[in-house]
Amino acid sequence: MQTSKSSRPADTVFVSDVNSFKKRTPRVAEPLFGTDGIRGKVGSRLTASLALEIGYWTGQVLQTQVSLAKLVIVGQDSRNSSDMLAAALSAGLTSAGLEVWSLGLCSTPAVAYLTSILGAVGGIMISASHNPPEDNGIKFFGADGTKLSQSLQVQIEQCLQGEQSSEVEGTLRCGHQYVRPELLEQYAIALQTSLPAQIDLSRMRIVLDLAWGSSVYLAPQAFKAIGATVICLHDQPDGDRINVHCGSTHLAPLQAAVQQHDADVGFAFDGDADRLMAIDSQGRVVDGDHILYLWGQQLRQAGQLPQNTLVSTVMSNLGFERAWQQSGGQLIRTAVGDQHVHAEMMRLGAMLGGEQSGHILCPHYSVSGDGLLTALHLAALVKQSGRSLAQLRDQSFQSYPQLLKNVSVVDRDRRLNWKENESLLQVLAEAEQALCDQGRVLVRASGTEPILRIMVEAADTKLTEYWAENLTQTFSRTLLN
Repeated sequence: MQTSKSSRPADTVFVSDVNSFKKRTPRVAEPLFGTDGIRGKVGSRLTASLALEIGYWTGQVLQTQVSLAKLVIVGQDSRNSSDMLAAALSAGLTSAGLEVWSLGLCSTPAVAYLTSILGAVGGIMISASHNPPEDNGIKFFGADGTKLSQSLQVQIEQCLQGEQSSEVEGTLRCGHQYVRPELLEQYAIALQTSLPAQIDLSRMRIVLDLAWGSSVYLAPQAFKAIGATVICLHDQPDGDRINVHCGSTHLAPLQAAVQQHDADVGFAFDGDADRLMAIDSQGRVVDGDHILYLWGQQLRQAGQLPQNTLVSTVMSNLGFERAWQQSGGQLIRTAVGDQHVHAEMMRLGAMLGGEQSGHILCPHYSVSGDGLLTALHLAALVKQSGRSLAQLRDQSFQSYPQLLKNVSVVDRDRRLNWKENESLLQVLAEAEQALCDQGRVLVRASGTEPILRIMVEAADTKLTEYWAENLTQTFSRTLLN
């Protein structure tokens, strides 16, 4: 990991005209906040001027929550636009009177963790997660390191839309920005101390796909520190190639490398390293459902899984759900998004949850979804079991065939109000009747892209394929005409 011991204030802090923030017209016609903060194309949806205002209003709203805290932790991924957005956000935050500690290149869970232990009023991560390089995003955390509450997001949104204003003193009191990458050592130490005592991976060969992103320094260091032999793919920060044909959403390079190097396991992160996908020695995918099942079994045996309950989303595989139920557990489903999983876990007192896509939440060890922490614990689980990941996967459950199709629907009203169309409801009812209790259909609007996602799964592959294609064509024909 690259760090610097410098802790200097920024040479200049750009201060915007605060009164113009209060008097201007709304910036955007559509809501900014989606399922995971703000995300979009840089230069169109996300601009420096908008980021400046986001920083200012976020600072104003956060200060209403903690009377004494004046500190915000800011991190970023490797995208070319991240420097620009970080500078603009920091200018807005400091113009609101807050102090900014900039971590530089780091993972989203590092920001969440450090926010939670350093007495900050909040944290901000600049990343579009698994999205392509031309996108970027802004993720927000509260003082406890968890995703910023919906009510505070609404307040920031209203300020940006000109629906609220904040009292600003006549003399603007600016905060300062400090460069603090050395703080990442505290996060690295926390990762190691979360693992079983004396865990030793010295006989394990592990391939890491780092996606040209946030985990390029931390992940290899963490695995080498516990003895693993590490082979790295896409292991430099590269804003032009982050997530491009690699990482957790493009597993073919990792699958090939695991078999080429005769590795025990492969781990793929996304651009900001808050999610993880694994590959076993046979090149097979071990997704979030399998990770929840295996980790859940371990925690249950240790008496650390209250009521044998796992929390996941509507996307989790039906085969996983039924296998977990047959083993005596219960699976609670939520809407898609780790903030929904987290909220339900807090309501139930659950200690393990996550998403099929690889966001895993385990409050025993972390305040947020953490791809690197999950990878370390999964590797430790494999080591302690005395079996291979491939063997553990075979002994878990058989996934139902599941197909996910996207239908591009630029018109927001049509996208969000598709349930008002009788012909779509009719074909959906036909599909559900045909699948009966052997499968299911899920249609939902993406929270970050102008698309409808159609998911079909069933015990029978041909039935899955037929209804996935039928529904995709029907929805496309109906909503695009």
